[in-house]
Amino acid sequence: MYLKTLHLQQFRNYQEQWVDFLAPKTILVGNNAQGKSNLLEAVELLATLRSHRSTRDRDLVREGELMSKVSATLERQTGITDLSLTLRRNGRRTVALNSENIRRQMDFLGILNAVQFSSLDLDLVRGGPDQRRTWLDTLLIQLEPVYAHILQQYNQVLRQRNALLKKIQSSDEQSSEELTVWNEQLVSAGIRVIRRRSRAIALLAPVAANWHESISGSTEVLQVKYAPNVVTADEHLDELQQAFIEKISSRAIAEQHQGTTLVGPHRDEVELTINQTPARAYGSQGQQRTLVLALKLAELKLIEEVVGESPLLLLDDVLAELDLHRQNQLLDAIQDRFQTLITTTHLGSFDAQWLKASQILHVQAGEIASG
Repeated sequence: MYLKTLHLQQFRNYQEQWVDFLAPKTILVGNNAQGKSNLLEAVELLATLRSHRSTRDRDLVREGELMSKVSATLERQTGITDLSLTLRRNGRRTVALNSENIRRQMDFLGILNAVQFSSLDLDLVRGGPDQRRTWLDTLLIQLEPVYAHILQQYNQVLRQRNALLKKIQSSDEQSSEELTVWNEQLVSAGIRVIRRRSRAIALLAPVAANWHESISGSTEVLQVKYAPNVVTADEHLDELQQAFIEKISSRAIAEQHQGTTLVGPHRDEVELTINQTPARAYGSQGQQRTLVLALKLAELKLIEEVVGESPLLLLDDVLAELDLHRQNQLLDAIQDRFQTLITTTHLGSFDAQWLKASQILHVQAGEIASG
């Protein structure tokens, strides 16, 4: 797939900006806080309807404006598609394909595929389980767009069940028939999340391990394991349902005391180990960067295999975070296989061949100029 054009209107610090992508690689160069990352964020939103930098649409609308719009023209094997996302400071977002509004946002997903790699991704290793779950869920949405709906259903059940537990906690009730209904819904929705997460990690783990072995010079072994909150020896549906129900029962008193749901995939973990030692405890910054780089390269390959086309690669100021060896590993892996958008504060990290093959855009105060 190839992103041909991008149009930003009142998005972040951009008033109105058209960008035509004229080469497989585009380097966005400029000082910090000029708008380079904002442009990559706009592409990420079109791919996943999520931003890893903000959870609120109003943060994406230019100061003093009521709404913003991100539009793009994408070329795929099936033809050319126009995509647009409208964000409102105080209202619901809307999406459109080929100028027709789409009622279900899920139908917008999977049109544009992209893998984002930024310095914030180092928190995949250093951060808490919630960051690893978000990373896995974002990948799953691209592999299987219906997963966005599945995850939304689970989160709705979780919110309702938590509200009921709070109510029980405040009224000192010991049990509730209504809670039994929500237990059943939590199990039903939760199993759909668990099985898809498990399947995705099973596909991703060996690919990431191979990349990690290559980058580390075969000196380290990476293991990526899915550690679900509900554990069962057999992933058969009946076994999983039984394990889920039994764990809810075992935590019932604690849940009613704390007023929150303690069982389910919202408490899952993705374990990252290097040479059988947890990466958080083990790794130097260089080793942690190698791990994240391996995960990102595995994401690219997995999406490419599942979707049947190469996704876009968005590199947000990561070359400065990598030493020369890791930079070369990344740039060699990209070649001309993936359309790549790279932000940087200077061009010193790129060799002459890369610069010659790239479109170079200068970003300053929300305005982009070629040169």
